[in-house]
Amino acid sequence: MIENFMQLLDSAKAISAKRKAPAKVVVAAGDDAAALEAIVEAQKLGIASGVLVGNQARIISELQRLNQPPDVFEIIDEGDEAAIGKHAMRLIREKRGDIVMKGKIKTAALFKAVLDAETGLRTSQLISDIFIFEYPAQSGARLIMITDGGVTLSPDLKQKISLIENAVTVAHALGNKLPRVAVLSATETVNPALPSSVDAAILSKMNQRGQIANCLIDGPLALDNAISEEAARQKGIQSDVAGNADILLCPNIESANMLAKGTTYFAHLPLAHICIGAMAPILIPSRSDSAQAKLMSIALSVVVTDVSF
Repeated sequence: MIENFMQLLDSAKAISAKRKAPAKVVVAAGDDAAALEAIVEAQKLGIASGVLVGNQARIISELQRLNQPPDVFEIIDEGDEAAIGKHAMRLIREKRGDIVMKGKIKTAALFKAVLDAETGLRTSQLISDIFIFEYPAQSGARLIMITDGGVTLSPDLKQKISLIENAVTVAHALGNKLPRVAVLSATETVNPALPSSVDAAILSKMNQRGQIANCLIDGPLALDNAISEEAARQKGIQSDVAGNADILLCPNIESANMLAKGTTYFAHLPLAHICIGAMAPILIPSRSDSAQAKLMSIALSVVVTDVSF
């Protein structure tokens, strides 16, 4: 099982080595410095190669600033965001690319292209973002997922099932055969006035009855007793999930987004994230994400693609 980002990189290298050619990352609006740094490093490591779509002059300028020869990459000149997004989708649909990564394009513009009924990458599945951070627990570092802080605004019960299933798919790709899912709320007790706690109890019971499979689900759980065994003991919670959650399902996009960014800006923990549910992995890193975070997201996509696409 992959338990940290160093192992993730090693796994991505091994997968790429066994392929005839490394995965191709299509960067939409490729004149983004951090995205280019990540692609350059991914190519050096043999993890992936890049196809850069966008303003050719600006892309070449950024590559030169990074002391990278432009002819190492395939560059496709496109003008506005709509044309960039549409061309990126076409490359994936024509099997000329494997992964989509956001460069200097607005997330809304990229997703408009992704969700286009005729030319996009939509499937029957819900598309959701899974954020992963490396948690330095006392028993050793491990990867914990947060969903959904990037796509699904206010998920209902049916959508929460899909969010769990997507996150479990990623966990399985990382070698975690039975991931533990904590359905978060403000409390570990069911309160009819708190809808997130009611949904959590339903999801937990559905899991017990086999309606949601290939994982262990418990909830409602507050954040402390989801990740801290000591906090769970103090509150008398007996659960296979409490204190050891691998996946944190948040009530809405605000809570998931803030929790994820808190791991970065308060705790300075390494991160990666991936959107799945489309025809190919979609990476929508924040513009403030580091090149290292974007590299890890590429590595994560390579590992997930090897299993699930």
